[in-house]
Amino acid sequence: MRLNSVFLCFFWLAITVVSCDSNLVFDVYKSVPNTWHKDSITRFKVHPPDSINPYNLFINIRNTNAYKYNNLFLIVEIVFPHGKTVKDTLEYRMADPSGKLLGTGLMGVKENKLWYKEQVVFKEAGEYLVNIQHAMRENGKVNGVVELEGVTDVGFRIEKPNTENGHLN
Repeated sequence: MRLNSVFLCFFWLAITVVSCDSNLVFDVYKSVPNTWHKDSITRFKVHPPDSINPYNLFINIRNTNAYKYNNLFLIVEIVFPHGKTVKDTLEYRMADPSGKLLGTGLMGVKENKLWYKEQVVFKEAGEYLVNIQHAMRENGKVNGVVELEGVTDVGFRIEKPNTENGHLN
């Protein structure tokens, strides 16, 4: 009897989590070993569901207290099925002015859902490649940070835009 009630609790929790994320289209994480090397590219293969509807794109970062910077610079490249490439250099705030890390999470790991692009229509059918690498620099230094500490996972997420009252948000 007790096993059944535990199973029902987990089942209910799973249903609740899935139903709260009905806009989710793609959400994949890749682990970063010990440190994130500046030449290491995290790659995602994406097959969008259609070539008509707009989607919002996010980069997800999980980091620990070992992350010692207030910001994060990333180079994100999307390679389209027919070869076109779009490359962006992005900066995200990772800590508040006091140095407290931003993001969600109770223990030593924080999760940051970072806006990348909104209202993107994947007009070409086929496989898209998303490449993400860090481009961190320390103030006053020319060379970049070779081994970035504190990042444990890099993710890429695609969502349907929220709709309320028939309007896109």
